[in-house]
Formats: sequence, C-alpha cells, structure tokens
Amino acid sequence: MSVMELLASSPAVFVGACLVLGLVVGSFLNVVIYRLPVMLERSWREQCAQSSGEAATTVPAGGAPQRFNLVVPRSACPACGAPIAARHNIPLVSWVLLRGRCASCGKPISVRYPLVEALSGALCAAVALKFGFGWQALAALTLTWFLIALTFIDIDHQLLPDSLTLPLLWLGLLLSLWGPQSGSSPPPVDVRSSLIGAMAGYVSLWSVYHLFRLLTGKEGMGYGDFKLFAALGAWLGWQMLLPIILMAAAVGSVVGIALIALRGRNRSTPIAFGPFLAAAGWLMLMFGQPLLAAYLGLFIARP
Repeated sequence: MSVMELLASSPAVFVGACLVLGLVVGSFLNVVIYRLPVMLERSWREQCAQSSGEAATTVPAGGAPQRFNLVVPRSACPACGAPIAARHNIPLVSWVLLRGRCASCGKPISVRYPLVEALSGALCAAVALKFGFGWQALAALTLTWFLIALTFIDIDHQLLPDSLTLPLLWLGLLLSLWGPQSGSSPPPVDVRSSLIGAMAGYVSLWSVYHLFRLLTGKEGMGYGDFKLFAALGAWLGWQMLLPIILMAAAVGSVVGIALIALRGRNRSTPIAFGPFLAAAGWLMLMFGQPLLAAYLGLFIARP
C-alpha cells in the first residue's frame, strides 16, 4: 500500500499526518512572520534611497547588499546570533527540550515560536478532520497557513502585506474555476460566488473606510483589510461576507473594550483588525456552511 493510499484509507493517519505537517509549516511561518516585514522595510528604504540619490542603508560599505530573505541567512538566536542547529530546530519539541532557552547562550526564546507551531498543527488537524483526504483539504490548509501568517504580522506591525493578501485573493479566484456549480461546502466555491465575493469584500470595507474618514477625519482601517476581506470573499463566496464581518467586528469591539478597561489603553490607539477578520474567516471556513444554512432555514421554512 502506497503512502497516498494509506492517507486516503485511514482518516486517523491523515489527521496525524496533517498535524505533523502543520507543525513543520508552523516553523516556517515563524520565519515568514519575522522576516517578511523586515524584507519589505529594507525594500522600501532602498527605493527611497534610490529616488533621493542617497546610498541605501541596507548596503554594506564593502559592496553588494546583504542577502536577507525567507531562505538565507540561517535562523539564529536573536540574543547571541549563534546559528540554530538542525537538532535544535525541531518544531515544538526542541523548545520544550531546551526549556525555552537558547542552546548557546541560555537566553530565553520567545514563547511565540512554539505557540505558532502548535496553533498551525492544531488547525491543520482540525481541517483534516473536517474535510478528509483530498484536494479540498489541501486548499483549506493553504488558506489556514496564509491566515496564520497574516494574523501575527498584523499583530506585530499593523500590516497586511500585498505579497500575502494578493496571492491569496488570486488563488481563491483561480480555485473557483474548479468549484461546484451549487452549494457544497467551500473551498472552493463556484466562480460567480467567488467573483462577487472578491468585489463585494473589497468595495464594502473601502466604502466604510472612506465614509469613516469623511465623518471623522481619521483612518479607521488600512487597505490591507480590504484586500484580506476580498480574499476571504473569493475563497468562501459572497454569502459568507456578512457573517465574517459581523463576527470580526463583534469580537474586535469586545477585545478593544477589554484592553481599555484592563490596560488603560487610549481609545485612539489603533488595534489591528486583520486578526479578527482572519479568525472569523477560518471559523466560517470550518462551520459557516451549516450555520448559514440553519440561519436561512429559520426564515425560508416559515410560511
């Protein structure tokens, strides 16, 4: 029996494999979450330097720009700069065995790293349990990984990079070409639902943004939120947009009030909205179809 046949025939094995895969991908997502904003900032600084005729600050005096991307340089301890050995880079396990400290200098390693790995593993196992073996599960896993990366980048930098939101949007539209013609559980959805979802998702938040700006003179959200909402519309269909935005807004309001009450944060202090959109989108991916059907059934079934 081949590996693919084993995964297809045994749900337990498939869920376990997705759990392990999620842990491994979660380790890479930690790299994306940390390095992508740095890469973008370096690129912006270089562009500004070129347009002003100044030397880019990221270019060493010796010559060529230092390479920094998602592959190089090797992962290293942020405290002492020692490269992390492969045996110390096993997702979740290494952090536990090292008791959350660097093997070279003994300085604490942020709990964020195993948290992202554990979250990725758990969500991937949940996706595998719901969708079962098949390309639909692969699509849902891909969406999950994008949403995790976007969530933590937005928490850290209040930034939803185009290099993640736009590929996610186009991938959702592309998958809709193979979507069902009517109402099975996404992803993907049919082309019509995907196209309307992408357009309605972007235009709705764009309109709210400009209306809020017109009334208050302030910016209530960033353009990345429009693109993320459009991507969720492309993946899940226009039918899911209203539940997503209502859930995200409700949870965001509760969290905002809690931060003001518990930490004394100023009401004018911005709070990243992307994590709430991403969380609501993932929940609708997993449970949205039966919830939406039950909600609509309350009204359609009545005479």
